[in-house]
Amino acid sequence: MANLFSLFVLSMIMNDGQDERAILRLALSSVGALGPCRAEAGFLTLGEPPVRTPVEWPHAISDLDDQLQHLRGQEGPIRVPGRKWGRAVALHTRNGGIGYLVVSAPTRPAGDDVFLIHVLAQQTAAALMNATARRSERDHARELRELNEGRAAVNARLATSVAELEHQRTVHEALSEATASGGGVAGIAGAVHRLTGYPVAVEDRFGNLQAWAGPGRPDPYPKPDATQHEELLQEAARRLCPVRVGKRLISLAAYRGEVLGAMALVDTAGSAGEREEFTLDQACAALSLELAHLRNLAEVELRLRRELVDDLITGTDDESGYARAAAVGHDLHGPHYLAVVQWAGRAADDAFVQAVGRAAASLRMRSLPARRPGMAVLVCQGRPRGEALHQAVVRELGSPTGSIGVGGRCDTPGEIPRSFSEALRALEVRQRSGSPNGTTAFDELGLYRILGPGGDYREVKEFVRVWLGPLLDYDAAHHADLTQTLSQYFECGGNYDGTAAALGIHRSTLRYRLQRIRDVSGSDLADVDSRLNLHVATRVWKVLGG
Repeated sequence: MANLFSLFVLSMIMNDGQDERAILRLALSSVGALGPCRAEAGFLTLGEPPVRTPVEWPHAISDLDDQLQHLRGQEGPIRVPGRKWGRAVALHTRNGGIGYLVVSAPTRPAGDDVFLIHVLAQQTAAALMNATARRSERDHARELRELNEGRAAVNARLATSVAELEHQRTVHEALSEATASGGGVAGIAGAVHRLTGYPVAVEDRFGNLQAWAGPGRPDPYPKPDATQHEELLQEAARRLCPVRVGKRLISLAAYRGEVLGAMALVDTAGSAGEREEFTLDQACAALSLELAHLRNLAEVELRLRRELVDDLITGTDDESGYARAAAVGHDLHGPHYLAVVQWAGRAADDAFVQAVGRAAASLRMRSLPARRPGMAVLVCQGRPRGEALHQAVVRELGSPTGSIGVGGRCDTPGEIPRSFSEALRALEVRQRSGSPNGTTAFDELGLYRILGPGGDYREVKEFVRVWLGPLLDYDAAHHADLTQTLSQYFECGGNYDGTAAALGIHRSTLRYRLQRIRDVSGSDLADVDSRLNLHVATRVWKVLGG
């Protein structure tokens, strides 16, 4: 009874166990307390690989595994060296055998002792199955917990993905609406400001502001250093993602490998994150298409305008001229004037023509700008303000060394070739004058209008030679200035004091020179016809480069 009570207590202890190995070791250690038997080993087949306890035993049976294998899960005798009785007591459950308790005795034990060993085996098997069930429950609970945690993580990722997709959809819809509505660059900047909450700046390739959305616009907008700006563009192009520069997050608008501009978020706190970067990146993609579209339109319009002006200059019918001008947004009806512009040290390329066009636009002049060999041409609606136009071009180019010629009025497209020729004549006169920088209109030329353009002045030169030849030869031979003195004398209306002051000589010196002029030229300055011809000759001599 005492042993049965001990088995009952042992059963409770084993059933509280969490680990099969511990239960098996407890059973083995209890065998000796129940009678004359000794535990040799415990063998479990619950898992893979099978578990043998203890692994090292002082009196281990070398062929125990082979003997157990021959039993095929049934209880049976075991040969134990030095012991007359050995038994493999099967650990049975409702699902079959799960292992053995291998015991031995010096002699065959009594029936009660064998009974107690079998009771111990039954209790051990039950405790092992309970431990296995609890472990399975723990494993199942852990798996469920892991599955729940994984599902929660998946749900969280799905929720994040849904939120990101929703944000991306909102960004795409806002940008699509901005471009489809015709808002252009300013519309895209406004959409980005509404999406991010940050002030937005759109700059061209050179850092000039094209659009601003949001508060805090700098006035004036700072012009970046050209070298540093170029380095910034190269760095941003290499990284292919928004670049943080100081308090701004910048992304490039590029089309077919060419940088067309940039967009910047003004982020003074440095708080812009992935969503803002995504919005900026998508906005720059839309901005790239918009800038490329605008440039293509400008190129097409420039080509159409250039072809139109070329045809107007060479001559076209009025109906075609009116229709083609209307197609490019210009009304040719009403008075027009041709203006030609040349600037020292500046090639007459598209950039030069655009600068001249901007200068005219700054004066609210409606015009058709175009490029001709060596010059820019403006077909101006209404009479241009000559000096104001010259100063406007000076501001655009940063240089005063340029000349502008303005032709006469033309009321129909068919008269434009004549106005163009007159503008060339005025430009030539201006460039040959003593002050080549400025504007000259054809209807202000006076006597110079009799000189035709192109430089073929044979008859005119002969006229100059007839009247001024002796003076020119004398000046060349004696390094004198009689011709210039005579020209200045006529320009001052024959006034002695004015002429002497203009030439920077004394009145008596002027009187001497005029006498020499009479002697050398053989002309009488008091004769009306001689004075007229000499005056005309000196004017022409100056125009021809005298």
